Amino acid sequence: MEAFVRSVSVWGPGLQGWSASQPILAGGRDYVASDASPPLPALLSATERRRTGLAARLALSVAQQASEMARIAPGAIPSVFATANGDGAVVHSILEALAAEQPVSPTLFHNSVHNTAAGYWSIATGSQQATNCVACHDSTAAVALLKAMAEVQTECRPLLLCAYDVPLPAPLYASRPTSGSFGVGFVLTPEGGDRDLARLSVRYDGTMSPSGSEMPRLPPLRGLARGNPAARMLRLLESLALGVADEFSMALLDGRVEVRVRPCSPAPASSS
Repeated sequence: MEAFVRSVSVWGPGLQGWSASQPILAGGRDYVASDASPPLPALLSATERRRTGLAARLALSVAQQASEMARIAPGAIPSVFATANGDGAVVHSILEALAAEQPVSPTLFHNSVHNTAAGYWSIATGSQQATNCVACHDSTAAVALLKAMAEVQTECRPLLLCAYDVPLPAPLYASRPTSGSFGVGFVLTPEGGDRDLARLSVRYDGTMSPSGSEMPRLPPLRGLARGNPAARMLRLLESLALGVADEFSMALLDGRVEVRVRPCSPAPASSS
């Protein structure tokens, strides 16, 4: 399956926005893993911003940035949202209330479902486009890319892909350690244009992925990629930042997603 990468966005430790992250991902600037909260999504009303947790705010932030870089109105195209953990802070609060035999807040329950970020995206943008929400533990990035590429291929129209994950609070963190908060967005299109970053090809293979094939080139980024499921997209981000051809595999359960990247033009900086 093939598609074109029209735009890209990123937010994570030491990677605050595509324009700031591009020279780091290309190896031209040292990576420093500094934490920073993602920008508050301007699309949300003040009331909705107060209700949303970090996971939803991160997802909406990178989704909006990717849409704006592609010069597509937010919510104007279908989307795939992917997260392995969901909003662990909300789940933790619900479990605390249940353990204390206290009523569960309706707002907490509303924000605990796996499609919370996609729901807020649809509300904030007034979108009636189809949205799919996927999760597959450490293979979430791989299954999200496969799902998004399949939709672009079959529906023959642009699509927004957003992957994000944030750490769980204690004691859940002990069972599911997650490094930092990381989100990434792409707009994928079936046909090429003069602003595309790369031509992307993917295929599923039922054999296991070679160890380390999806790890970033830059050693300082490998800990983040191992520790955050959404950050398994870092190898693809490096290829886009460098504007070079690349081939790698992303583990997907007992198989793998083989990814081939071919640059279309030098990667432009985001205007956001």
